[in-house]
Amino acid sequence: MFAKTLKRIREKVRNLEYIVTIHADEAMDDDGLTIFDVEEIILTGEIFERQKDRGTGEWKYLIRGETLSEDRAVVVVKINISNTLVILTVYVE
Repeated sequence: MFAKTLKRIREKVRNLEYIVTIHADEAMDDDGLTIFDVEEIILTGEIFERQKDRGTGEWKYLIRGETLSEDRAVVVVKINISNTLVILTVYVE
């Protein structure tokens, strides 16, 4: 359903065209994850939900996949107005 969007998100990760919010960085620390885990989730996972941001009206995508240590986790991302991928948060399921 979101194949085109997922392809675009993965391309941004491969080209290092992303930023990590402070909230996502703190969430990674809380769950013992690294940026490499986040990249792995995005590159091998699937979008399972799309949500509209109440404040900005932008679409957020929830991607479920596995970390490098094969734990199930979710990354929440959006593509902002400047066409940059923004990693909003991450959590282990």
